[in-house]
Amino acid sequence: MTPSFREILEVLNQHEVEYIVVGGVAAVIHGAPTTTFDLDTLVRLDDANAERLLRALSQLEARFREHQNSIRPTIGDILAGGHLLLMTRAGPLDVLGFIGEQQRYEDLLVVSSEIGMSMGSLRVLDLEALIAEKKRMGRTKDIAAVELLEEVLHHRAGRRDL
Repeated sequence: MTPSFREILEVLNQHEVEYIVVGGVAAVIHGAPTTTFDLDTLVRLDDANAERLLRALSQLEARFREHQNSIRPTIGDILAGGHLLLMTRAGPLDVLGFIGEQQRYEDLLVVSSEIGMSMGSLRVLDLEALIAEKKRMGRTKDIAAVELLEEVLHHRAGRRDL
């Protein structure tokens, strides 16, 4: 994991933001040899978590990537539940209100796990759910990731059989 992603995750944890790591960084955490350019997080959409997230984003100096001006996200932006494509001082961060078929944080808690890492505990989308999401998206980069993720899954299954 890159130092920039580590910093973002540390700040989210410091502010006790409730999130699930999804996308490419989740693949890396599961052991897939893949490259990703942003950190995708699916966040709980409630007032308290939105306030914690906004404080974390402020500390990270987050701003919208698609604007030339330094437009910063607001509580309203977070609670709208869409996709916030942000740039922070530590790198790109996507704050997602849903993934897949409108699946929200609460929907995916059952297919995610807490993983202890040096920067603290992270909730990460489980490998099988990540594979299903990548297949559903069907983009070229997702199909390539599915092959790597399935190899990781087969490798894990083989180790359990020993």
